[in-house]
Amino acid sequence: METTLTAAPAAVPLAYASPAVKSPPPPPLSSRLASIDAYRGLVMFLMMAEVLNLAGVGRATKSAFWLFLGKHQTHVEWYGCSLHDLIQPSFSFLVGVALPFSIASRRARGQSMPFMTLHACWRALLLICLGFFLRSTSASQTNFTFEDTLTQIGLGYVFLFLLGFRPVRDQWVALAVLLVGYWLAFALYPLPAAGFDYKAVGVTGTWLGEHGYTGFAAHWNKNSNLAWAFDTWFLNLFPRARAFKYNGGGYATLSFIPTLGTMILGLLAANVIRSGRSAMEKLRWFAVAGAIGLASGWVLNWTGICPVVKRIWTPSWTLFSGGWCFLLLAAFYAIVDVGRCRRVFFPLIVIGMNSIAAYCIAHLFDSLIGGALNRHLPVGTFSSLGRAYEPFLHGAAILLVYWLILFWMYRRRIFLRI
Repeated sequence: METTLTAAPAAVPLAYASPAVKSPPPPPLSSRLASIDAYRGLVMFLMMAEVLNLAGVGRATKSAFWLFLGKHQTHVEWYGCSLHDLIQPSFSFLVGVALPFSIASRRARGQSMPFMTLHACWRALLLICLGFFLRSTSASQTNFTFEDTLTQIGLGYVFLFLLGFRPVRDQWVALAVLLVGYWLAFALYPLPAAGFDYKAVGVTGTWLGEHGYTGFAAHWNKNSNLAWAFDTWFLNLFPRARAFKYNGGGYATLSFIPTLGTMILGLLAANVIRSGRSAMEKLRWFAVAGAIGLASGWVLNWTGICPVVKRIWTPSWTLFSGGWCFLLLAAFYAIVDVGRCRRVFFPLIVIGMNSIAAYCIAHLFDSLIGGALNRHLPVGTFSSLGRAYEPFLHGAAILLVYWLILFWMYRRRIFLRI
């Protein structure tokens, strides 16, 4: 991620470097790996593809196939993981992966440490403000809120940037301290009293019976945990139409702390990519790291020590989702860079190279494009397969327009960067 809205020059500092041999050497400091853009493109595609409304098609058709797709285009209610839940951690993880390449590029241009630090602070502020703006565009989100993906990244970005200059050992130590400290803070926060009014914080008895925890794991229940308590103080410091009592989805400002842990995992992955290891050694490292992340997250959840909950980004979620991120990065690195199959993933690369633009388009243009399609295409265009599939076909048309806009920007080398 870079800052500027420009037409990129013919030789941008993070240009692609295609491997010349089957087992490529470590990429030059200023090279840009197509696998990272392809992975980021997949992440943004999954986010933009919400317009397909697969869950709605599943409910209308009762088809096991569409119900399965719909399940993985929907966030889990509280604990667990779907494909859709991996969008935000992947995006955050890739911020960490890209950072060392950005630092190397800026150093090559002769930028000083104070200048780069000020730029990192400016970038963080822009991310926070952009995330807030995108969350405030709907009538239901008119108050200050800090749980948007971009805002969460921005809140931890300066620390990540400074950590990028530290030895790998310090990065591992920072990750451990951050996750253990965050877990301990939740564990020490008192459990709700026996007469706690869950309905007052948007949690019904039925929901609690299906998704709530008992015993020690109850420290991570919805809208009765440390992060919720923090927001009932912090968010009420800002001007509001009415006092903040709870977030309907259970999301919290403090999630930026373990999100920073996810970004540190990406930073560690970038160290491996830029190291002198062979391609197979890198892939082996990613596979082992991915397996350890998945196993440790699952064990922490299974034992009740720390549930895997994406909405409040528990430390176990950082590890579990981080495991998936390592494995996905390994797959893209193996196929796109080592296997040199960039052409196959070109549609994703187009999206991944303009991820901020894709993020904004998906949040701002869906109604505009959808309305225009309805006005200018013949009546019944999207109901040719039946009413059940109308939202899917309409969404597919919107998604195609999204991609064509990004392709137009790609062809003209216009990249929106922060």
